[in-house]
Amino acid sequence: MPLRNKALITALSLIALLAGSLAHARNSDRKQPMDIASGYYLCDSGKTTTCTFSKRVTVTQGTLKIDSEAAVIVQTGDKPNSAKFTGGVTLHQEMDDGTPLNAKANALDYDMRTETIVLTGNVTIQQDRGTLSGERVTYHLKTGQIESGSSSGGGRVKMRIVPKDTPGAP
Repeated sequence: MPLRNKALITALSLIALLAGSLAHARNSDRKQPMDIASGYYLCDSGKTTTCTFSKRVTVTQGTLKIDSEAAVIVQTGDKPNSAKFTGGVTLHQEMDDGTPLNAKANALDYDMRTETIVLTGNVTIQQDRGTLSGERVTYHLKTGQIESGSSSGGGRVKMRIVPKDTPGAP
């Protein structure tokens, strides 16, 4: 397989891993075709493959849609390492129960080695039952643990939880 094709397949598979890893995200999305659009694409090859998408990146797969200014995907050998989206990142996806998830941040980092997603900078995560906002939100895929805030005291975490019996709440 030509190196260029291998690099493209690598980039697509890494983004697919990110897309399918969000908690309770619609499972059927992973079985849908993935579309990626950007104004520019550059991918190198070698021991470590780095693929850069820039100039308004849009990734769609099923109900998942990620928009950002840029994305960088890194793989070493046959193992994916990381996917980083930067510049006004928005993520929209329908959960398995049909409710929408909307997230915004300055950056989204997915470390595949540690199975951790980190949203940083003006983070807001919105679902029907409430919102979570702060400067940093970390989601540990292995444990399902969500962590937000700063151990150094910078920034605040804000949550709003809507009662179940409120009109319009699920």
